[in-house]
Amino acid sequence: MPAVEVVRTGVLSTVQDSGRRGHAALGVGGSGAADRASYALANRLLANPEGAAALEATMGGLVLRARGAVTAAVTGAPCPVAVDGRGAATGTVLHLPDGAELRLGPPPSGLRSYVAVRGGLDVAPVLGSRSTDTLAGLGPPPPQEGTVLPVGPAPRGLPTVDWVPVPPFPERELSLRVVPGPRDDWFGDGVLEVLLSSAYEVTSRSDRIGARLWGPALSRLGGGELPSEGMVPGSLQVPPEGRPVLFLADHPVTGGYPVIAVVVAADVSRAAQARPGARLRFHL
Repeated sequence: MPAVEVVRTGVLSTVQDSGRRGHAALGVGGSGAADRASYALANRLLANPEGAAALEATMGGLVLRARGAVTAAVTGAPCPVAVDGRGAATGTVLHLPDGAELRLGPPPSGLRSYVAVRGGLDVAPVLGSRSTDTLAGLGPPPPQEGTVLPVGPAPRGLPTVDWVPVPPFPERELSLRVVPGPRDDWFGDGVLEVLLSSAYEVTSRSDRIGARLWGPALSRLGGGELPSEGMVPGSLQVPPEGRPVLFLADHPVTGGYPVIAVVVAADVSRAAQARPGARLRFHL
């Protein structure tokens, strides 16, 4: 069976799929690809089944070597792509002969790129998923230099396109849709309007768990904390200092800080591409 060897990992590369569902009662979150739309597109390009495992690379730098002939696709943050030193592109079907190297450079915009292979990465699942949960430590360990990742059997269907267009990634500012609550009553009059009228910067203290934001403080009413309650991706949780945290793929399943609003599911993938220094704006 073919495989891919990790030559370089870049800043952080992890194996991800569509997530680990149905285990929140055990304290296990969903995890999965941070940018689900880009991940799903990579698998569709290769006619893979939904949920096939792929690699998520942060800020490029990933180098893979094909062991046997491998068909691949790169989506997400529009990083420079090369196959054996020759220029290639994201959003295309790439044919890698045995020994060929696939290189991802740093993207000029966006944060996370996805490398899918036809047949998916055939690593051992944990609780029904091949995703690496960086908070819980579940799933396959992040690959290191020299890690060999087996590729599963090719699906019966064949790719039907060679290239797909994608809209450009915003470089500095991103607008995200939110719904208020469920704990907006923990904030005084006008605080939600502050959130909706201000720009918040993604700080360097951000990862797959959540994006810590810097901007106008959101003052809470009174003291104390909530009893821990369930959290979902996209929650804008407000710690005592008032700067919100936007929960992403590896967020904790419960939390005791109030959630003033929740980014709609369709926009969480876009939020996962906001790199440190990018500004986020929220609107109803």
